[in-house]
Amino acid sequence: MIVCLGGTFNYLHKGHEYLILKALEIAGNDGSVFIGLTTRGLIKNKGEIKSFKVRKKDIENFLLEKGQIKFVTIKPIKDKFGPTLEEEFDAIVVSPETKKTAIEINQIREQKGKRPLKIVQIPFVLAKDGKPISSTRIANKEIDKEGNILGKD
Repeated sequence: MIVCLGGTFNYLHKGHEYLILKALEIAGNDGSVFIGLTTRGLIKNKGEIKSFKVRKKDIENFLLEKGQIKFVTIKPIKDKFGPTLEEEFDAIVVSPETKKTAIEINQIREQKGKRPLKIVQIPFVLAKDGKPISSTRIANKEIDKEGNILGKD
């Protein structure tokens, strides 16, 4: 299977890792995974965003550590759809936060006469406080990338 996913991946965390590993699992040994990595123009977050190069390297290092880099392509995306409206993918892996976009992708694909993508939604990975792990919470120093609660200074 050819599986896709997308995101900003500003602070690569446990939730991102689960998303990527799920995509690799769905793709299987004969498949591949496309990761659409957002460019600065698409990012609405007002906080500090790492450069595209640094965010890509973080993902590559994780994939190398897992021995999975040969199955993955990471490319910039300039809009929320990336290449999903034109290219042939079998499935898209999303979080509850991004499922709405996947549904929109399928509606547009069907209008274009293309086969819809199988949508695989993973649950949020929760921090120790029961709230979702997010790059924003990591940037705000509430939690670390594993979801551990950080003490207030």
